[in-house]
Amino acid sequence: MSAYGPTGPTELLVIAKEPVAGRVKTRLCPPFSPVEAAELATAALTDTLETLLTLPARRRVLVLDGRPGPWAPPGFEVVPQSGGGLDERLAAAFGGCTGPALLVGMDTPQLTAGVLAPALAPDAWDGCGAWFGPAEDGGFWALGLAEPDPALLRGVPMSLPETGAVQRRRLVEAGLVVRDLPVLTDVDTADDAHRVASAAPGGRFAGVLDRLTGAEVR
Repeated sequence: MSAYGPTGPTELLVIAKEPVAGRVKTRLCPPFSPVEAAELATAALTDTLETLLTLPARRRVLVLDGRPGPWAPPGFEVVPQSGGGLDERLAAAFGGCTGPALLVGMDTPQLTAGVLAPALAPDAWDGCGAWFGPAEDGGFWALGLAEPDPALLRGVPMSLPETGAVQRRRLVEAGLVVRDLPVLTDVDTADDAHRVASAAPGGRFAGVLDRLTGAEVR
């Protein structure tokens, strides 16, 4: 085991935006202020990064729009996001990988090691070309590729109800065997935030939500 977590054959990527007030989680406003939304984003990102540090990986990379802050733990290589739309930025993130890679976002702080374990098991890539984590809103929260080909993402319409279906179909049409991870809820709205916190009441995200709302998350 390395100083920063167990090792494995797969690169772990987190694509994220620096949690700056007014630039992140704007759909939480209202009822939250931009500063409070940024606090929730920081907590979500921190929970995600800490979970990934417990998982086996050949390399851990934070693909960041912005600058790393004190919330960025040791053990992650920080690389800047590319320009262009989200499809181009995701494609570029995979383009920097040299072997099997699994990418997650910063909007699912309820993520646990157990949820990702099948995609990081020793036999995860046996007869498998891709792992896909669908989001409840129609997008996706995780994508793993045995051979990280950026062309598998370029041109996929992002942030739409059909995004996940289009991306998964792209993988299948490329001839890949796709295995699915559980459906998770992204934190976009205040209602999402409460549901996600209830799913992980012991996390940092739930603690911040509790403090901001004055109501214990259950």
